Amino acid sequence: MLLALTRCTTSKRSRQAAEWLTLFNGQDLREWTVKIQHHEVGENFGNTFRVADGAIQVRYDQYGDFNDQFGHLYYQVPFSYYHLKLEYRFVGALQRGAPSYTLRNSGVMFHAQDPHTMPKEQDWPISIEFQFLGGLGDGQPRPTGNMCSPGTQIVYKGQLDERHCIESTSKTYDGDQWVKAELIVLGDSSITHIINDDTVMRYAKPQIGGGVVNRYDPALKQDGKLLTSGFIALQSEGQPVDFRNIELQDLSKRR
Repeated sequence: MLLALTRCTTSKRSRQAAEWLTLFNGQDLREWTVKIQHHEVGENFGNTFRVADGAIQVRYDQYGDFNDQFGHLYYQVPFSYYHLKLEYRFVGALQRGAPSYTLRNSGVMFHAQDPHTMPKEQDWPISIEFQFLGGLGDGQPRPTGNMCSPGTQIVYKGQLDERHCIESTSKTYDGDQWVKAELIVLGDSSITHIINDDTVMRYAKPQIGGGVVNRYDPALKQDGKLLTSGFIALQSEGQPVDFRNIELQDLSKRR
């Protein structure tokens, strides 16, 4: 009986440990909120974020000139301790008028401010970015799974690092292939980036500070304040991209 009870308890714990919350249902964006620069929160200008073939697609066919309409698609609730996983792929050409640095460039913002606190003309949320880059087919290395920091800073290799972007150790992924990306966030203590099952970056103590973000509410940019939680948002900055299989495992009960 004791052996049977032990097996039952172990099985229950295994099931609990394996539970994942599906953030994207593959059908619609009812649990997500759009915020695009030059537009009010909730306005999905040009049908930028849409669903097709079981994926969230970022497209600009209704845009004309890009006109700095940087966008973000937010999941409806914030998180603090979690394991996020998804797949992404770059498709198509850079939209006319988009900055050249956004070529095969996208990402996931996390520990991000509430989109409802962003003024109409704010470009990026105060957040940390899990940056995705695609190879340019020129044989040059272009790692993905990098860290960028609009309005924030991190502690990297034991020191406060003021660089806006820090490259990971990942391989370069050319073409339109799907790439698996995972993010393990433990509040303000530890953050890990994983690409196709390889750990490519670790850092700690995400905090408000630095530049890049513009036209924000000054009351929200409290430099030096540690970021312990925040929203997750998919990025739109001029490059067509697809996202799918977006799932999250809540780690808060393991603290």
